[in-house]
Amino acid sequence: MTYSFHPDAELELYSSIDYYESCKKDLGLEFAQEIHKTIKRILEYPNAWQKLDGDIRRCLVNRFPFAIIYYQKDREIIILAIMELHQKPNYWHGRGNE
Repeated sequence: MTYSFHPDAELELYSSIDYYESCKKDLGLEFAQEIHKTIKRILEYPNAWQKLDGDIRRCLVNRFPFAIIYYQKDREIIILAIMELHQKPNYWHGRGNE
């Protein structure tokens, strides 16, 4: 199985890495590693996490207040958002599952 990012989700990822790196040296790297581990869990068990809307699911990230919002299309995971849990919960809705 493969995965890809919605362009806005990719921006969220890089922005969050930069933010954590500005807080403490190597914290951005640690955040990126946790995101990668979460994506690996999703690829192994794509249907294991809570459905939010239709086929869109949410998987929580360990150690950081984030979740990955995604859906499966054929043999690919489409990541719609790298969502900070303190933001408006449905801000990513306009991204849909195209």
